[in-house]
Amino acid sequence: MKILLAPMEGVLDHTLRDILTRVGGIDLCVTEFIRVTDQLLPQSVFHRLAPELGEGGVTPSGTPVIVQLLGNDPVALGENAVRAVDMGAPGIDLNFGCPAKTVNKSRGGAILLKDPEEVYSITAGVSRALHDRVPLTAKMRLGFYDKLLALENAQALEAAGARQIVVHARTKVEGYRPPAHWEWIARIRESVSIPVIANGEVWTVDDHRRCREVSGCEDVMIGRGLIANPFLALQIKGLRGHEAHDRCWPEVLWLVLEYHRLVMQRIQPRHVHGRTKQWLQMMKRYYPEAELLFTQLRTERDAQAIECLLVRESDRLGINPDR
Repeated sequence: MKILLAPMEGVLDHTLRDILTRVGGIDLCVTEFIRVTDQLLPQSVFHRLAPELGEGGVTPSGTPVIVQLLGNDPVALGENAVRAVDMGAPGIDLNFGCPAKTVNKSRGGAILLKDPEEVYSITAGVSRALHDRVPLTAKMRLGFYDKLLALENAQALEAAGARQIVVHARTKVEGYRPPAHWEWIARIRESVSIPVIANGEVWTVDDHRRCREVSGCEDVMIGRGLIANPFLALQIKGLRGHEAHDRCWPEVLWLVLEYHRLVMQRIQPRHVHGRTKQWLQMMKRYYPEAELLFTQLRTERDAQAIECLLVRESDRLGINPDR
């Protein structure tokens, strides 16, 4: 049973991938999508969104990171897939799930699910370009407006050369609203012979259990659930118990401080505060302490002042952040 860390544009960047894979339990990561139009992108674009390419295609803790591409031009996508592999990508993933209006307006992401023939053409073009050098995978939703083409799209991906499909069990129109329709993943799994990975609404160990029972999938991809609770993968695998949230919070606070310091090193100072607050906001679902801390930081924009506050809070809880 494998757990994959989902791609989330503007959230799960390489720094948060670094932190979450340090915690453990994650078997594979997928980058934020790299948008491809009609040309070969410079290496700098790949290094910006997938710095792990310069480190053997793995996070600092050794978790493989595959590169996700988004677009609709089979030739350009194929050329960029080859470039990513030449740079060290251990795999290529195609995005057929992004629900963003700006992406869909340019015929990228979930809007492509309206036309299974185009899904086939895009995937086949990339598959031909790669010549089986690395695995080609894809992530799809159940459809755009409805689920009528879900099975046909999955079958098109398989026929075109995808070796694995991640299914986000909602349509584009359904967005991120619960529930996730795991029963549709089961239908897709039965319609193809390649591995299918379930995605959507896995926030707890019980959610994971029910997802596996309903979908029939051994493997799962998790995004928001792992951001809200960094220990979720370990808990699912039985490598960590279910401690009370207040007992886990000191460890989480140390992770937030480490994340904040890494972000200070890697991006422009004016953007640092937003990244740290964003993570705290997403943890509010699981840790009430995160909401209290976010309230203290909400109006602060200076990265060093935020670091000082995090250090003071760590000291209060008896944590040595510089150990």
